[in-house]
Amino acid sequence: MIGTAMATSAWSPAAMAQDAPQAADEVFSDEIVVTATKREQTLQDVPVAVSVTTSETIERAQIRDLQDLQSVVPSLRVNQLQSSANTNFYIRGFGNGANNAGIEPSVGLFIDGVYRSRSAAMIADFPDVERIEVLRGPQSTLFGKNASAGVISIVTRKPEFTFGGNVEASYGNYNAVVVKGRVTGPVSDTVAVSLAGGLNKRDGIVRDLATGGRTNERDRWFARGQLLFDNNDGLEVRLIGDYGKIDENCCAAVNLRQALPTAAIFALGGAVNAPDEKYDNITYNNFESSNNIKNWGFSGQIDYDLGGTKLTSITAYRRGDVLTNQDSDFSSADLLGRNWQDLRIKTFTQELRANFDIGDRLHGLIGAYYFNEKISQNNEVYWGTQARPYADLLIQSLSGGALSIPMLETTFGALEGDPTKYAGQFYLPGTGLDEAYKLRNEAWSLFGQLDFEVAPGLTITGGINYTHDKKRFATNTTSSDTFAGIDFDSAAYTPLRQQLLYFGALAQGLDAATAGAYAAANADNPAANPLNPLRALQYFPPFMNVPNAVEDGKVSDGNVSYTARVAWDMTPSVNVYAAFATGYKAASINLSRDSRPTPADLAQLRAQGLAVTNLTAGSRYANPEDSTVYEFGVKGNWGIVSANVAVFKQIIKNFQSNIFTGSGFFLANAGKQSAVGIEFEGSAKPIDPLTLTLSMTYLDAKYDSFLLSAFGDLSGTRPAGASPLSVTFGAEYVQPLDNGDRIILRGDYHYEALFQINEGLPGLVVRDATGAVTDVTAALAAGREFKQDINDVNASLTYAMDNGLEFSIWGRNLLDNRSILQIFDSPAQPGSISGYPNQPRTYGVAARYRF
Repeated sequence: MIGTAMATSAWSPAAMAQDAPQAADEVFSDEIVVTATKREQTLQDVPVAVSVTTSETIERAQIRDLQDLQSVVPSLRVNQLQSSANTNFYIRGFGNGANNAGIEPSVGLFIDGVYRSRSAAMIADFPDVERIEVLRGPQSTLFGKNASAGVISIVTRKPEFTFGGNVEASYGNYNAVVVKGRVTGPVSDTVAVSLAGGLNKRDGIVRDLATGGRTNERDRWFARGQLLFDNNDGLEVRLIGDYGKIDENCCAAVNLRQALPTAAIFALGGAVNAPDEKYDNITYNNFESSNNIKNWGFSGQIDYDLGGTKLTSITAYRRGDVLTNQDSDFSSADLLGRNWQDLRIKTFTQELRANFDIGDRLHGLIGAYYFNEKISQNNEVYWGTQARPYADLLIQSLSGGALSIPMLETTFGALEGDPTKYAGQFYLPGTGLDEAYKLRNEAWSLFGQLDFEVAPGLTITGGINYTHDKKRFATNTTSSDTFAGIDFDSAAYTPLRQQLLYFGALAQGLDAATAGAYAAANADNPAANPLNPLRALQYFPPFMNVPNAVEDGKVSDGNVSYTARVAWDMTPSVNVYAAFATGYKAASINLSRDSRPTPADLAQLRAQGLAVTNLTAGSRYANPEDSTVYEFGVKGNWGIVSANVAVFKQIIKNFQSNIFTGSGFFLANAGKQSAVGIEFEGSAKPIDPLTLTLSMTYLDAKYDSFLLSAFGDLSGTRPAGASPLSVTFGAEYVQPLDNGDRIILRGDYHYEALFQINEGLPGLVVRDATGAVTDVTAALAAGREFKQDINDVNASLTYAMDNGLEFSIWGRNLLDNRSILQIFDSPAQPGSISGYPNQPRTYGVAARYRF
């Protein structure tokens, strides 16, 4: 991708040295070095749309993890939902969910050049981070794996040959304790090491009024060790090993709309919050959710400078183990007694590249990338002890009292020749779905880029990347939910259907003869089946496993991506550029209980007599994303003032939409999604101690074509999650004292205009007996009803002593602005709506020491 290199929010003052104040003419110098283009360049010169957050800004803003980063990067949105293992990234309105293990994010995450395929692979504090680069737009020509919407690149500090380090301790409300630090130093003249680690603990923010405990807590720690070998003759070897662990009770959902199932929960003595209590930090569960996550890995980077050519090799192996269990009915009733997942991800990556110079005017890069990943996922979702009486209440309500679970068990059995066949079998505790998924992904790419200075200050850039991606997946999922396996259209049940139709017609005022004729004529008509309202209660139907005679469980594709850019240094202070780039993200696999064959495959399965009972069409995988961006910009730096403007149009064809359905995920391709936008980022130093920053993103996004969404045709509508306007104001005041100490006051205000957080809710879609959509009005209306805007104020006051000791007071979300981050269909509660609220105001004190 292309664009201006800009530092937003408090990033320009963050370029200051951490141990001494800088003169005014140094504050906006080009001293921030970035590696966004796989070679070192200054922030002002790098021809990529990149925002940089330095370690100082991370400290002063009390940025705890990637979720906090959005408060200083206006084009970035980050949500943590469902569990501690799921973090979703959006850049310029483009992004998709991390909740489905078969989907890699459109926003690629890299740490020290190593691709992290799942966001759970990096949720930690940052004691040894040098900077975080957020690259906007497709980056496929330089990043070998899935960067169709952008990249977040975290760069940690190398070990140093001078002994030093830092340590920090912070205490905040909710008994939040953060301790982190780093120490580094030489082992010999050619070997240096560093060790960084941290602990982050906090009481639960949300009170569970049923269990008496708290949820949305923090309990995580990590460590990272590094060894650097530098022979001082062009050879450098860097070894990194890290280990992190999360063991938390998370994440609380609140009820936003009650429905018929809510009354059944209350009738059983259970409870959910009232919708007007959604920001009261309360929830109801009958057991505590657990999130046990382990991430570890190691990498080795070898750099060899041959003079005009620099060779680089990065080899990495990573392992992620995620063990979770959640009370997924989000009530104190025991409806879903278990939602357990064991997810294991093993990833190996290898990158080889060469940066070279030919004369003074031609700079190039060629490289190759290999990716190999294995995913093993097991799930157990079972009914709880109150599922049977709960379902019985719903069946009685939906049938007007005509049906009940015992009556259906006896009737279905009798019509099949054995009245006891189903006796006591519907909604048994411990029955449900046992899921097993395996995915193997192998990919490789070749890439290259040339920068040619055709005239002084005028550079033309061309880049190309070919990627080939192959995935194989298999499932072994079985349902023990007897009720969900009943075929309501079975010929055996014709007498029951006819009887129900007859009495229903009489209730409508028809005479006996007419009612009898109507019932006889429609007893085998699926559209008129009086049992159809009960289909919503068939929660765990039989699963069609892959591979099978029709679906081979294999996806393979390749792509060529391009970058073309012209950059002109009009003056030493003003640069302009124009660019075009394409990007690519490989096909994604739907590893969820809503993974279903396509309509065409379903027809073949039925024709061959292979389709399991109650099988409907859906999606197994989504085709690859292809992205394109056109961008023009001007950037200027006049010492005490800098201003950057970028105008862009970004398009993703076959955008992979991942929508939670209340039980699993609906994965589908949008034909075309586009965004036209303007980004402005500027800094000014009106007086010597004060630095002001302003960042703004205007975004006009839409689905140009999305015919087969979960809600039918969404063409012409605005995608969810894309705010039309995002603005961040930042200020930092640094007052030197006569004794060499400093007083530092910083703050930022982040605003996002009202936007829709979800296109709609699949659980409210009306379907016919074949599963075809007949009405989406209620589903889309729910999406329009629940919107979000953001008004986020953060601030800190620091006293920095000349001896390296600092004391701070800080606050995040000081206005206690509350909003709903996401809405979804309440699991096992048709018609009910739940959501995840944002975090309330937090504040505290911190002390740090540098040595």
